[in-house]
Amino acid sequence: MDGRHLESSTPLPIAYVPLPSGAAGHPPSRCRTNVRLLSLASAAFCLLALAAFLSGDRRDPPPSTSSSSRVAFRFASRGPSDGVSEKTSGAFPTLLSASPSYPWTNDMLQWQRTGFHFQPPKNWMNGPMWYKGWYHLFYQYNPDSPVWGNIAWGHAVSRDLVHWDHLPLAMVPDRWYDHSGVWTGSATILPTGQIIMLYTGSTNESVQVQNLAIPADPADPLLKTWVKSDSNPVLAPPPGIGDRDFRDPTTAWYDPSDDTWRIAIGSKDGSRAGIVIVYKTRDFARYELVPGMLHRVPGIGMWECVDFFPVAAEEGPAAVEGMDASAAGSGVRHVLKASRDEDRQDYYAIGTYNAATNTWRPDDEGMDVGIGLHYDWGNFYASKTFYDPEKRRRVLWGWISETDSERTDLLKGWASLQVRRSLFSPFI
Repeated sequence: MDGRHLESSTPLPIAYVPLPSGAAGHPPSRCRTNVRLLSLASAAFCLLALAAFLSGDRRDPPPSTSSSSRVAFRFASRGPSDGVSEKTSGAFPTLLSASPSYPWTNDMLQWQRTGFHFQPPKNWMNGPMWYKGWYHLFYQYNPDSPVWGNIAWGHAVSRDLVHWDHLPLAMVPDRWYDHSGVWTGSATILPTGQIIMLYTGSTNESVQVQNLAIPADPADPLLKTWVKSDSNPVLAPPPGIGDRDFRDPTTAWYDPSDDTWRIAIGSKDGSRAGIVIVYKTRDFARYELVPGMLHRVPGIGMWECVDFFPVAAEEGPAAVEGMDASAAGSGVRHVLKASRDEDRQDYYAIGTYNAATNTWRPDDEGMDVGIGLHYDWGNFYASKTFYDPEKRRRVLWGWISETDSERTDLLKGWASLQVRRSLFSPFI
């Protein structure tokens, strides 16, 4: 690792076994390689089909209780009972999860780890920012197990968004207002340089509330220590919003008309419409609910991990470079993105934001949020963007949970990864 990185960094696990010495001297014949690959693919497909056929409709056998069983399987689904979504099984549950007695080992499954995209060294993972020369990634993390639960905030830093150094946990569930988990949040950097971190905490009674934290030492570029505000929780579910339907505050944007900062939070109403509500504040400790709704789409269900940011509506440098969250004016459109809890997909639309009326309207109502465009049609969820002032770009982070099961995750010892992309205006 070069001098740009921390001397005390913890190396990431190697994703692939290196080639033996001299193996790269003479590449094999391309024709022979293609034949081998085709043969291997055909054989693998036949084995998968045979395994699925032989499994038929057999029910999962109970987990082994013998002394040779090295993993304690937990069949109960914890996600929905705690107000969030569970992890689903993959396309071939008979191979990955239905037979606990099959001796999967970490050596067999280690090849699934990525060589480029971000992952913690072990266990389960699920808002990024740039500060004083470092990119910071704060992520939902279970420090004790590769399955969902006991959610804290992991923390890693990078100079280039490729090579990462892992730091101690940024926040842990040690207060009544986040006793059941330190969930998704967002960072806002004020013009003064002050960092405001808002995050959802699940209380000791599983009520979702919003909390405030700030760095203990703003002069520390690594932001290793955080302090939770004495004012917490700063927001609780308003009337008409369920206790478990109020999460994931956005990065704040500035409204000069009344000298306030505004944040958006996703939810659903009593008729299963996905909704986004907005609060305004001057000090990030006291908030006022802005009348009306930023947006509402009927029949969509719960919206979580809402993101709201400007993009250039005209050709020019800003269309390529990206915009700060507070950008506004005639040459600006806004992207509204929501993670739809019912189908585990990230949807977005481009439209016009009117701060005076607290409304956002899509350019094409037939392609509204939740019924139109996806960020990705695959397994890509709970994404979040941040504006990178160093390179003047907007960067998208998304969470991928592999298509295996919790049983396999327990055997692997890790789960999930993060994928990043750069966003450009669609008007260029």
